[in-house]
Amino acid sequence: MTTSPHDADAPGHEGAVAHHALDDHGEDHGHDDHAHAEEALGPVDRAAWGAGILGVVIGLVIAFCFVLATSAPA
Repeated sequence: MTTSPHDADAPGHEGAVAHHALDDHGEDHGHDDHAHAEEALGPVDRAAWGAGILGVVIGLVIAFCFVLATSAPA
């Protein structure tokens, strides 16, 4: 079982409001320091992006066909 670093962040505990102050930017490595270990981004999924772009293009073609089918003849 893992423990969350925010388990003790419950309403009513000592300093519950003070550590969420608007001017607390986490420089002091205190309770509100949410700077967890940085995770590297994975590789770009070219197949997923290609499918998404293809879907948008097909949608635009269909919309254009609807415009042609419903427009008044010239």
